[in-house]
Amino acid sequence: MMFGLLAIPAVSALMLLQQSFLFLVLCRALIGIALAAFAAVAVAYMAEELDNKAFSMAIGTYIAANSLGGIAGRISGGLIADHYGVVTAIQVALIFTLVGVLLVGYLLPKQQNFRPSSSSFRHHHRAIVDHFRNQKVWVAMLIGGLNFSLFVNLYSVMGFRLVSAPHYVPVGLASLIFICYLAGTFSSKCAGYWTRYSSPVQGMALGSALSMLGMWVALFDHLGAMIFGLLLISFGAFFTHTLAYGWVGRKATQAKATATALYLVHYYIGGSLGGFLLLYCWQHGAWPSVVIGGTALYVAMFIAIGVLRRIDKHDSSSDKGTLLRS
Repeated sequence: MMFGLLAIPAVSALMLLQQSFLFLVLCRALIGIALAAFAAVAVAYMAEELDNKAFSMAIGTYIAANSLGGIAGRISGGLIADHYGVVTAIQVALIFTLVGVLLVGYLLPKQQNFRPSSSSFRHHHRAIVDHFRNQKVWVAMLIGGLNFSLFVNLYSVMGFRLVSAPHYVPVGLASLIFICYLAGTFSSKCAGYWTRYSSPVQGMALGSALSMLGMWVALFDHLGAMIFGLLLISFGAFFTHTLAYGWVGRKATQAKATATALYLVHYYIGGSLGGFLLLYCWQHGAWPSVVIGGTALYVAMFIAIGVLRRIDKHDSSSDKGTLLRS
């Protein structure tokens, strides 16, 4: 985790050496790889170090912190770059990130329950195959990918919508839409409480329904409706993401870090592929076409949630039968 975090300010410093578009894109890709080193292990770390009750609360706080970071980075980056230039924005992000890394290194408790396993390619290959065979884990990964494909690309399209006719919102001001992430900050914490009293699978369905409702609300070509729609999208998407991410961390019976890493692979591949669909819809039919394409993805996500519910119900019935026979 620390190696990945330390790589972020290091790569940010490289971005100051050259300002060509290709070089900046390559550096951002390296930062994504560095972030994955932390994100893939963080949930596994919490799953191993915390009991179920504490983990349910911790995962909600973790995702809430992610959303706050997303708000701070996007708004500050947009505003600073708009007023002082890209170089200054990179410098501020570099300093802020470096301070954060030092704080994490100082405050993060050392693991107590971690047991190292084989680092061979064969071991990791077997772990990946086992996770794909575990439908309870893999379907949750699929839900996470579909959820992120909608969330991130609905925001992207909304940004294009605001800066184009008839609204013509300035880019710096349009970046303020990421304040709507605060709804996700709140819902991530709510998801932690939800898992203590209700089914995570039902929560995923609820979050997806709220997110889809937000997309439909944003059909009204009014700034108030669009902002309210983004609030619903954020609330529902982060609620679903928190529950699905935590589900994978709990239900993976082995190699938890590999399982959470695979979840992130699905998550970001979903974000990439969803862009091809929703941005194509935007270019050829504006927001009404985006709603049609988005609804198709939501239907796929509801089907996946239904499959996960059936699998979980079947496994629970089998476990009860085993207890009765014993």
